[in-house]
Amino acid sequence: MPERAKRRPVLLKRAREAPSDSDGMRVLVDRLWPRGLSKEAVKADLWLRDVAPSDALRRWYSHDVRRWTLFRRKYRSELARRPEVLDLLNDLRRQAPVTLLFGARDAEHCHATVLREVLDEC
Repeated sequence: MPERAKRRPVLLKRAREAPSDSDGMRVLVDRLWPRGLSKEAVKADLWLRDVAPSDALRRWYSHDVRRWTLFRRKYRSELARRPEVLDLLNDLRRQAPVTLLFGARDAEHCHATVLREVLDEC
């Protein structure tokens, strides 16, 4: 069976949402810890700061949906320079389901959606 077929889907969930049994490995993918949440509330198994957009890109985007298309392109470029982090996430999905946790309010226009797209393409 090819390696690609063994990988489980990547799920997305806001860090403020309650954990569930179907989450599998819960990976926080924000550079900054979600404001106002304790470690107990987030229940992240792993915090991968290095997979988050750079500080400069995060500040530039500032969740301005008008910049979404360009943000996606720039973030994909950053991810291409971090193959070791993508490999780690893909290794995790071979072992168990993986849920990417993020703090953004807009789940459709956040970096975690781009990250999931890139992982699905790997």
